[in-house]
Amino acid sequence: METSLLWFCNWSTLAVCAALKLPQISALLAARSARGISLPSLLLELAGFLVFLRYQHYYGYPLLTYLEYPILIVQDTLLLLCVFHYSGDVKQAAPYLAVFSASWFVLTLQKWIIDLAMNLCTFISAASKFAQLQHLWKTKDSGAVSALTWSLSAYTCATRIATTLMTTGDLTVLVRFAVMLAFNVWVTATVLRYRKTTIKAE
Repeated sequence: METSLLWFCNWSTLAVCAALKLPQISALLAARSARGISLPSLLLELAGFLVFLRYQHYYGYPLLTYLEYPILIVQDTLLLLCVFHYSGDVKQAAPYLAVFSASWFVLTLQKWIIDLAMNLCTFISAASKFAQLQHLWKTKDSGAVSALTWSLSAYTCATRIATTLMTTGDLTVLVRFAVMLAFNVWVTATVLRYRKTTIKAE
């Protein structure tokens, strides 16, 4: 039973993450605007993904428990390029991409660096979600933000709580996913709320 549940959680998470950011990218391309999307939120999320992937790889955790992260990083990078493109200059993304690339090597120079980064990762990821919430509260407009992407993110956090409990039991990882689940649900609800407000106004 537990093996079947683990198999389902792992593979359903991978399937969802394979297309997780596509609704957001599609919505942005359709709107031809980055309206409603918080750049600081996106950058913090990308940083959190990178740290988490490096941590899991460094400690040799089972590949299936974090295989979605390279996929998410690629999708977030594409989304970041789209945001910069519609904000005026895609070349502005270059310094950020350079820092992210360099950090991949810096994070594992010393064990304490990756451990500290992982402990901060929860705060970084939470800050990324909070930045998106603040942007929504400020503009009261969900714009091109995809509620589907955020709700799928909530699902993957829930499945990763289950897989972590069944495999590594890493408390730091569990806390991160629990916090991310709460924030993803919160952002989804906020996006839907302001979408309804916009429809009524129209």
